[in-house]
Amino acid sequence: MVAVSSPGPLRPLHPLHAILLAFPFPLFLAALLSDLAYRSSFHVQWANFSSWLIAGGLLVGAFAVLWALVDLFRRATARKGRAIAYFVVLLAMWVLGLVNALVHAKDAWATMPEGLYLSAATALLALVAAWIGYSGFRTGEVA
Repeated sequence: MVAVSSPGPLRPLHPLHAILLAFPFPLFLAALLSDLAYRSSFHVQWANFSSWLIAGGLLVGAFAVLWALVDLFRRATARKGRAIAYFVVLLAMWVLGLVNALVHAKDAWATMPEGLYLSAATALLALVAAWIGYSGFRTGEVA
């Protein structure tokens, strides 16, 4: 058994927060895939589908951002670094997603290539936020 020295166990996410965090990445990734499908086929329905996926990611992501903000104020000052990084990444994901939704509100032809780039950046930020959020399950000891 190998002991890992750490300042203490990291607090895992609350189960409801974990459920909320599980939605933005697949929704924003599906929006990216939908934008790629629109770029290759120019069928307007792909752009509409992408808009709805982005709206869903923003809706659930807003609750995850609010939960992270409340959790940020509840944490002790000694361990706020990780919580601040998590909140900033989630907030950046949501703001970029909002800009992406505004770009996708234009005519389908006008959404390219900005919508595709914004969808890629938003999906990447959602992945990073999920990675930071779910990596708090360490207990300080590795078997």
